[in-house]
Amino acid sequence: MKPHYELRHHCKKYRCLFHLDWVGKNMEIWLILPVLLGILVLPVHAQSSGEAVVTVAAVLEDFHKAASEADGARYFGHFTENAIFLGTDATERWTVDEFRAYARPHFDAGRGWTYVATERNVFLAEDGQTAWFDERLANEGLGECRGSGVLVLEEGRWKIAQYNLTIPIPNDLAQEVVEKIRSLKPD
Repeated sequence: MKPHYELRHHCKKYRCLFHLDWVGKNMEIWLILPVLLGILVLPVHAQSSGEAVVTVAAVLEDFHKAASEADGARYFGHFTENAIFLGTDATERWTVDEFRAYARPHFDAGRGWTYVATERNVFLAEDGQTAWFDERLANEGLGECRGSGVLVLEEGRWKIAQYNLTIPIPNDLAQEVVEKIRSLKPD
């Protein structure tokens, strides 16, 4: 299943300009001119937002592909210098260097991990410098997982500042899972 992407640009100003286009047809000429100028700006702004969303999605796709191919240099090249990776275990809060040290033996042995996005939502901040996302992932061993995180635009490249990998637990199983986790922890 191909991931689906939704452009959700949080910029009320441009939505308002689009709305005014429809209202403006019955307004006096002095109100129509700003609306027309807004319409001329809107497609350019929406296009750049759309391109940013597509680019962020492509970065995430390549991030997962690099892991699957055990390409450590490419995989870790997608992180900011001070990024944080949150793994599925509650103790897994790693800096990039810590996560690289964990992954190095796996990647060096040609063993990566494969997560395939089945759904992805990307959101772009109004200033166009920050994006956040959530994605549903398929993994052969863990089943359905969820990734979420933040990317920042650094020197023209989108980089992952935080990635959080989780295993969603169905509500009907939550209490049972919580009890199992509690039983593993020492008093």
